[in-house]
Amino acid sequence: MNVSRIVDLFLGMGLAVSSVFAAPDPNFHIYLAFGQSNMEGQGNIESQDRTVDERFRVLWSADNASCNQGASKGKWSTAKPPLAHCNNAKLGPTDYFGRTMVEKTDSKIKVGVIVVAVAGCSIQLFDKANYQNYINSVKNTQSWMTGYINQYGGNPYGRLIDMAKKAQEDGVIKGIIFHQGETDAGDGQWPSKVKKVYDNIIKDLGLENDIPFLAGEVLRTGSSKGANNNIAKLPQQSKNFYIVSSEGFNQALGDGQNVHFTAQEYRDFGKRYAEKMIEVLGDKLKPVSAEESSSSSETLSSSSEVSSSSAVSSSSTVGGIVIPNAARTLSVGKVSFVGGALQVPLSLSRSGVVNVRLYSVLGNEVANVSESVEQGTKTVSLSKRGLHSGVYVLNVQMGSASITKRIDLNR
Repeated sequence: MNVSRIVDLFLGMGLAVSSVFAAPDPNFHIYLAFGQSNMEGQGNIESQDRTVDERFRVLWSADNASCNQGASKGKWSTAKPPLAHCNNAKLGPTDYFGRTMVEKTDSKIKVGVIVVAVAGCSIQLFDKANYQNYINSVKNTQSWMTGYINQYGGNPYGRLIDMAKKAQEDGVIKGIIFHQGETDAGDGQWPSKVKKVYDNIIKDLGLENDIPFLAGEVLRTGSSKGANNNIAKLPQQSKNFYIVSSEGFNQALGDGQNVHFTAQEYRDFGKRYAEKMIEVLGDKLKPVSAEESSSSSETLSSSSEVSSSSAVSSSSTVGGIVIPNAARTLSVGKVSFVGGALQVPLSLSRSGVVNVRLYSVLGNEVANVSESVEQGTKTVSLSKRGLHSGVYVLNVQMGSASITKRIDLNR
């Protein structure tokens, strides 16, 4: 069901609508970017870097207003650097990754990025179960890192996931870019630790199991060049892991250790990330054509009976777009009241995170729940406390699959 169809439904009932719920736009492609200082970016921001196509957006993972006007955590804006945070972050690979993705994909496609990066950090900082132990181990010897970590609420991995979930309300996550490993150059277990972080991201966001993960090499002549031995082993961890070469990047900033790239090398590196992503995703980057789908609606009476229902079709609506066979991933059964909760029965072809949201006629979210569920059938409950009689929109999403239903709530 697209936005105009929802408006028609509401206007047909004599209801005034100033804004309505919109499901994620499948032509808004989102990419996650995380790592340490080279992902933050250490290149000087120059005049050529300040002009950005409006199709390239960033969802701020930190409050960057002090160095980037209007950059507020959890808000989208044009992706002007720095994209990570205001604590020494500058121009990085994500900047020209996004610009190149916009340049080389269809004009109907928008590109959004989320950047979470902490200078000097180990991959352990992104271990959702043990990150606090790592923070405790470095807070005395590397106290400067604390300020960077606090930019992300003391939990960079948690912030990355929170922002990614928010981004999934607006678009579809297509891939991950990664630059980290300098700190862990001597850790032979690093590749498997990276895989663990990747697996957690996929699970926590309910993503499909084919999300590409692009890891950039470090400088081949720098003090951390040994990290490339670990990076070379990443493709052994997953068919979704790819390496982005740093060949030819050897100028380095004058940082005494030859760890960071120059501004021009960051620009070129970002282009390499984008070219690899385009190669890997192929036809998945083509825009989805808009089609009008048949609507489904349910009426809940005061006796908690479902008066009408519709069968799930062989396609699912995402942002007003029909995605063929998406219903094989997710379907929604008859919604009903039981006790003090709205019961939403689900059928899932795979395990993942399901987000269920209820919106008012004005598009305001009035209830929501997010649960990690196993394959099969599952009933998710939404509290009906505070809900009044009237028309609502129910949206259920798992990964890129999304189903929207109108509900007439009579209490």
